[in-house]
Amino acid sequence: MECLGSTLTATYAHPRPTPTNFLPAISTITSSYRNRFPHSNFTHSLSLPWRPSRYYKVASNLPTLAPYCTRSERVSESTVPPFVSNRTTLFTRYTPDDWYRSNLTNYQESNTSRHNSERLRVDTSRLIQDKYQQTRKTQTDSTQNLGERVNDIGFWKSEIIHELDEMIGETNALTDVKKRLERALVEMEAPLQVARECLFHREKRMGIDLVHDEAEKELLTEVDAILCCQERMKLHLDKAIAQLASDRAAQHELEKDLSDKQTAYRIDDKCQHLRNTSEGISFFRGVERVDATISVPESWAKFTDDNILCSQSERAASAKLRDDTENLLVVTANEMWNQFNKVNLAFTSRIAETADAKNKIQIHLAKTLQEIFQTEMTIESIKKAIRDKTAFLKVAQTRLDERTRRPNIELCRDTAQLRLVNEVYEVDDTIQTLQQRLRDAEDTLQSLVHTKATLEHDLAVKANTLYIDQEKCMSMRKSFPSTLRLVGFC
Repeated sequence: MECLGSTLTATYAHPRPTPTNFLPAISTITSSYRNRFPHSNFTHSLSLPWRPSRYYKVASNLPTLAPYCTRSERVSESTVPPFVSNRTTLFTRYTPDDWYRSNLTNYQESNTSRHNSERLRVDTSRLIQDKYQQTRKTQTDSTQNLGERVNDIGFWKSEIIHELDEMIGETNALTDVKKRLERALVEMEAPLQVARECLFHREKRMGIDLVHDEAEKELLTEVDAILCCQERMKLHLDKAIAQLASDRAAQHELEKDLSDKQTAYRIDDKCQHLRNTSEGISFFRGVERVDATISVPESWAKFTDDNILCSQSERAASAKLRDDTENLLVVTANEMWNQFNKVNLAFTSRIAETADAKNKIQIHLAKTLQEIFQTEMTIESIKKAIRDKTAFLKVAQTRLDERTRRPNIELCRDTAQLRLVNEVYEVDDTIQTLQQRLRDAEDTLQSLVHTKATLEHDLAVKANTLYIDQEKCMSMRKSFPSTLRLVGFC
């Protein structure tokens, strides 16, 4: 591709040579005049005017050279009155040839300058247009490449989402089977383990909720009545837990990859839609020299493909384990009714009490939050009032400061001076009062925040207790009432 502006460079890049001095030196002029006008041609060396006799002779013979000379004026040279001239003036003037050469040089330089300027303007206009088209084409190509990249990211993102949905479904299914297996172990083969797990979970209650209540007493009674589970069901339970960990690890990799691709998709989509008129564009010097990439398109695609293959492999193993566990759950038979019902009733009663306490705490917390909001608004209004008063104080103090510059007797302690002093004291006292009220409001706010923290902590304690009793313990005990629950279907 031919470099644009090469003609411009060839024509204008080289410095223009310095024009030669078209006016000859004084010494040269002197010598030329001495050669052209010998002393023998002048009858009066100092008294003659500076005019060649040849010019007047021709003018006398050719009337066109002296159109304004009358007949009476065409006299001989000897009749012209003498013109006293300085010899120095005669030898420091230029010849007509020098004058014509100077004008010709100026005309040529003017033509050359205008020609060069015109060519420069034409070349510059063409260069600007060519560079604009080239830059616009480059930007279009970059936008197209970004669009292709966005499409590639969108394709792999859809693949990851599909596999992630499948993995989440499989993980949830295996989790349900694990819970069924746990319930079956508790109900049929390991009710002791179920009761102990309930007791273990309830030990995670916090603060005042660590109560030795009726539910805990019934659980301790149930521990004495239940049997140990079979070793084979424990083995399947361990396998399910391990497989869930593997499934979640594969799911985590997919989610991480999906999150990265969503971020990259958003960034590249934003870059694709950036235009020269977009907001937020700026200069980032040296960013083109920073290479923070860690992959190439091949390794980038292989990374996601490996994650999907790993997830599919773990999903197949999880499905096989689910089938084996379901076959194992079919053989469960025995159950315990009496103690199970007692424990459930105790749990139900305790959950109702905890939920009621939690609701009351939420009501008090809502009121406290509203009061905190009102107090914060009051604090902001006090701060605004203080800021407003500072302007008045500045004006009063500025006036007093300016009045100190009154000259001599004009430094009068007049009514205006007294009123300004009183105004400063009044405004300052007002600010002090507002600041004291601000401190009181902030102390009140701190008290409210402390109360809010206490209520939130108590609310978290109650929520944790409800989660343990209702979600963990009761969910594990749902398999007790019927045969379907013994096998974990309900």
